[in-house]
Amino acid sequence: QVQLGESGGGLVQAGGSLRLSCTASGRTDSRYAMGWFRQAPGKEREFVAAISWSYGRTSYADSVNGRFTISRDNAKNTVWLQMNTLKPEDTAVYYCAAKPVLGVAWAPRGAGEYDYWGQGTQVTVSS
Repeated sequence: QVQLGESGGGLVQAGGSLRLSCTASGRTDSRYAMGWFRQAPGKEREFVAAISWSYGRTSYADSVNGRFTISRDNAKNTVWLQMNTLKPEDTAVYYCAAKPVLGVAWAPRGAGEYDYWGQGTQVTVSS
């Protein structure tokens, strides 16, 4: 079992930046692909970004590509989501997710592919 804890959410004006963190605890000796998802009120949970265990392979939703950057430090069991040029439509609860993997260069985009989820952190972007 892996437990995930997100932090770094908050209220920011449009055009501003936030950096979300997700730290894993528990069984962290396995290899995990990591992802960020978000869910706005009344909407489905959607993919934001993912990063492979190694080789730095990343994947982004079109809506955040060029504005958000996902990164990780396996020694610290931590993944980050740097969010720049935030827009009101980025307002959502952001969730961190982990997927045990054998392939070290895989960065899955589907929510159903992830096994472990954090409780989420609220990001609110005011116009």
